[in-house]
Amino acid sequence: MRYPKPEEEPPSEAPPKTQPRSIGGINIAPVPPTDLGRKSVSPAIPVFRPPGAIDESQFLAGCTRCGDCITACPYDAIRKGSDRLGNVAGTPVIEADTSACMMCEDFPCIASCEPGVLVDSIPPIMGTAKVTPHLCLAHHHTTCTVCSERCPVDGAITVTDGKPTVDEDTCTGCGVCRYVCPAPENAILLMPTFIRPGPGRRS
Repeated sequence: MRYPKPEEEPPSEAPPKTQPRSIGGINIAPVPPTDLGRKSVSPAIPVFRPPGAIDESQFLAGCTRCGDCITACPYDAIRKGSDRLGNVAGTPVIEADTSACMMCEDFPCIASCEPGVLVDSIPPIMGTAKVTPHLCLAHHHTTCTVCSERCPVDGAITVTDGKPTVDEDTCTGCGVCRYVCPAPENAILLMPTFIRPGPGRRS
């Protein structure tokens, strides 16, 4: 019995070659297209960690998401990161708009951390606060010193000529100033610390 000869598939055509262009007499070699759709990019999400947090990559690798630091905080300032934060979800974060860090003297959050991602061997600096002048009431002929009065860190916010100024070398980024700011649009901008030392190292 003879079987019909299968039809041969036509040879695949090679993609057309892009000819080099000449600009001002100089040949410019074409750049091959890049398929960015195949690569998933996971951008780093800057978040505020509790005091004593180690380097972020080491923090994510070592944090067990046990929640002990959350329970230990007497001001309910530490919360679990929401699911929208990707790999940060479930890890302890501080959101000053909800509840700021009060900079406890004994740092119970650090003492409760058994995995060792919160340590007392590095300065408890979470970020830096900045005053936005065009939003600050004190910059618009209104007497307001709430941020400096409520700041738990001595010398972090001073008032000169009725206007608050943040000392970036003293500020810990606790977020209290943002939490208490009475301006219609919050005048305090918080920037988290992007680079933190590893355990046992001081910055």
